Amino acid sequence: MVNNKDIVDKEKTAKANLLRKSEEVSGTKIQGYNFDNGIKYEDIIESFKSSGFQASHLAKAVEITNEMITNNATIFLGYTSNMVSSGNRDIIRYLVQNKKISYLVTTTGGIEEDVIKCLGDFFLGDFNAPGKELREKGINRIGNIFVSNNRYVEFEKFVQPILEDLYNEQKKGKVIKPLDIIWKLGEKINNEESIYYWAYKNKIPVYCPVITDGALGDNIYFFSFKHSDFVIDIVSDIKWFNDSTLGIKKSGLIILGSGTIKHAILNANMLRNGADYAVYINTSNEFDGSDSGALPEEAISWGKLLPKSKNIKVFADATIILPILVAQTFAKH
Repeated sequence: MVNNKDIVDKEKTAKANLLRKSEEVSGTKIQGYNFDNGIKYEDIIESFKSSGFQASHLAKAVEITNEMITNNATIFLGYTSNMVSSGNRDIIRYLVQNKKISYLVTTTGGIEEDVIKCLGDFFLGDFNAPGKELREKGINRIGNIFVSNNRYVEFEKFVQPILEDLYNEQKKGKVIKPLDIIWKLGEKINNEESIYYWAYKNKIPVYCPVITDGALGDNIYFFSFKHSDFVIDIVSDIKWFNDSTLGIKKSGLIILGSGTIKHAILNANMLRNGADYAVYINTSNEFDGSDSGALPEEAISWGKLLPKSKNIKVFADATIILPILVAQTFAKH
C-alpha cells in the first residue's frame, strides 16, 4: 500500500536539497563576444574578460603585464627551448630588439635553436610521424616541427671556432661565463632575425642555468677533447643573475613553460623576498608536487612572490597565448 506521508516527506526532502535558497552573486556577468557586431579582433580579445575559464585568465595576464610596463618594472622573461623551436622565437626577438625586456632566462635549446635557425629553416611536420622513418632520414622532430640533422652539423662548424676564441681569451686571464658564450654567439651570428644578436647588441643579459645541455653542450664536450683545461664559470654567472633582483623597485615575471627556467627566476626573486608581478603560461599540473606545475600561491609560501603580488597562471599552449599577450601589451606601448 502506498504511504502518502512517505511520498510527501521524500518530495519535501528532495526539494529542500535541490532548490535551497542561496545568496545572489554579483560581479562580472559571463558573456562572450557578439558576432552580430562583425569581426573586431580588439573587441573579441576584450570579451575574454567576461568569458570565464582560461580566456579570463588570459585577460588577467594582459592586465598584469600592462601594469608591469606602466610601473617600469624590471621584467624577467623566461622560456623553454620549444618556444624558440616554434614561431614564438620571432616574438621574443621583437621584445629583445625593442628593449621591452630586462633579462632573459632560457635553457640551452632556447639559445642554440635560435642560432641554428639563422643557419637553416625549420619546417612544419606532424606529431604522428613515425620516429623510425625520421631517424633513417636524419630528421629530428620537435613536436610537429621537423629539423634536418644537417642543421646541427652546420651548428658544430659555427660553434667550434667561437669556443676556440673564448679559450684563447681564457688563457689570457679572462673568466668565461655562460653569458659570454651567449653574447659571443649573438655577435658572431650577426643576423637581425636572432634573439641573441639583439641581446648582444642591446646588452640584455641572458641567464642559462644549464649551459652544458643540448647541442651546445655537445659542442662543449667535443671541444674538451682538444682543450681539457677549458673552464666555464657557472658560479660567477649565478652571482650576477641573483644580484640582478636585489635593489630593483618592481620585479615582473613572464614565464613561458616551466622546469628549470621557472625555478631559476623565482629563486632569484626569493632573494628580494618576492616579485611584484607574475604571469605563468604553461600546461603543467601541481598534483605531483613539482615546481613546474606549482601555482603562484605556492611561490608566495616560499617568498618567491610577494603576498600582495599581482599574479596569474594561464593553463594553455604559449604558441597561442604569447602572440595575443604581446599584441595587447608590449606592442601597444
